[in-house]
Amino acid sequence: MGTERTEKSLLRCQNLALGYEGTRIVENLSFDLAQGAYLFVVGENGSGKSTLIKTLLHLRAPLAGTITADTELRRGDVGYLPQQNPVQRDFPASVREIVRSGCLAREKHRPFYSKEEKIRAEAAMEKLGIAPLATHCYRELSGGQQQRVLLARALCAAKKLLVLDEPVAGLDPVISAELYALIAQLNMENGLSVVMVSHDIPAAVRYASHILHIGHDQHFFGTTAEYLASPIGQVFADPEGGGPL
Repeated sequence: MGTERTEKSLLRCQNLALGYEGTRIVENLSFDLAQGAYLFVVGENGSGKSTLIKTLLHLRAPLAGTITADTELRRGDVGYLPQQNPVQRDFPASVREIVRSGCLAREKHRPFYSKEEKIRAEAAMEKLGIAPLATHCYRELSGGQQQRVLLARALCAAKKLLVLDEPVAGLDPVISAELYALIAQLNMENGLSVVMVSHDIPAAVRYASHILHIGHDQHFFGTTAEYLASPIGQVFADPEGGGPL
């Protein structure tokens, strides 16, 4: 289980309303993301979890409320691992090329990678255990290997914050457990703040320092211990409470 952190906030969200084309799907959402925190975003289908991620990444504007970022957090400091689609799974590039492309999130429209960026990409592949696959074609890899490649790519971009949208979707339990452990290691050893959207509440209880539960009727934000003690946590995190585990 995660422990409470005391570092300064990287992001502060106050009274957010989220949605699209004027349709609100989330109202009155407030939470802080502390530096070094590991935040799981959980909730029912259609509650607005992925919409929140897109809003935090400036891919969608909030309909109301404010998002305040620490002055030291720049867009180029954020690594993002979105949900994969079938076209992406069939991408015909080498593992090394895909991982290095994460460095382009900081400065686009460059024809080459710097020596520092190449070293950063190699280090990310080593850390994720995919260095032996560097010259392999991405589309020939297994689902778990592909996710490690995309996580390494996101790591190349992430100086302060790693944002993950359902990173274990479609993977078997063994591979999922390996990825959860890797992400937790990145959080603890690299000091990266992590925001992960997930349906996996048992994993949230095991790994998160904080949990944001977005509900259709109510929201919760707090430490993992506070979540377990809350009415909503007692329903969703307790198999005997009737929650969808």
